[in-house]
Amino acid sequence: MTAAEKLTGITMFGAEWCSDCRRTKRQLDGLGIEYTYIDLVETPDAVEVAREISGRTQIPVVVYPDATHHVEPSNDDVSAKLRELSLI
Repeated sequence: MTAAEKLTGITMFGAEWCSDCRRTKRQLDGLGIEYTYIDLVETPDAVEVAREISGRTQIPVVVYPDATHHVEPSNDDVSAKLRELSLI
């Protein structure tokens, strides 16, 4: 089982210093989407989990309930995925 398959719901790996992370958080919050936020500064061990999921070091990494993920997604990418999952 992969790290992404072990997560439930939506999980976002990010950091407060990251403008893309703040933007994606604002989008999810604004849409009223429930998600788990993992701050990689406060939880440095999670850096490897995010890297295992994405294969990259960029953030945010947003993991969806179907075990797919986005890395540095645009708002349109996130909205499209949420619509696909019937979450909005």
